[in-house]
Amino acid sequence: MLDTRNKFNTLSEALEAEGIAHMWDCTKNVGYEQTIGLTYDDGTKYGHYVSVYRDERGLYERPVHYKRG
Repeated sequence: MLDTRNKFNTLSEALEAEGIAHMWDCTKNVGYEQTIGLTYDDGTKYGHYVSVYRDERGLYERPVHYKRG
């Protein structure tokens, strides 16, 4: 079933909602009121961009992601 929420309690929940948990570098922590972006090497020339925001309450927003290039 598709998860239609936009806020998640954990980073894993947020990434899994978009099916991109495998793209996240597990050494990257997202602090409160912080956005982290990274490029996942998916074998294409420019990769796949992933961005995650964590708000002041510790909730994660649905990640933004797209193929670069």
